[in-house]
Amino acid sequence: MANQRTGVATFKGNPITLIGPELQVGDTAPDFKLNRNLVEEASLSDFSGKIKLISVVPSLDTGTCDAQTRRFNTEAADLGEDVVIITVSVDLPFAQARWCGAAGVDQVVTLSDYKARSFGEAYGVLIEELQLDMRAIFVLDADNRITYIEYLKEMSEHPNYEQAIAAVKALL
Repeated sequence: MANQRTGVATFKGNPITLIGPELQVGDTAPDFKLNRNLVEEASLSDFSGKIKLISVVPSLDTGTCDAQTRRFNTEAADLGEDVVIITVSVDLPFAQARWCGAAGVDQVVTLSDYKARSFGEAYGVLIEELQLDMRAIFVLDADNRITYIEYLKEMSEHPNYEQAIAAVKALL
């Protein structure tokens, strides 16, 4: 499998293997095809001209992922029309919709990497052992240049919310 990275992340202290490149600040973000629902797909070009905060979570149905998505949903209200917050997980699209409805999350766009895990591989967050996407944050400017990245070292930890939001605000 392409570009296996070991020794860079753990799940509850146990080493995991990430598939894909380690993207860098300054890179152009890879395009993606993610599912809005079982049929309709979204790609990076659907959000062209906007500043994008991509919040990657393994599954919305876990405590840290739940808290992370709720936090960015709250922050979204203060960021304005030029910013879109996208949450990516491998949860099925209807599970994402159910979770958002139950959680009252309506400011973030949830997209699913369940079909091909191609986002996970392109962004270097696909966990080989679990076939989930590792927690990470990517901030892209309006031209899809990466201006901020946080690859978490431990899957169960929270990202640095303040730094991620500051990175978005620096682009406004």
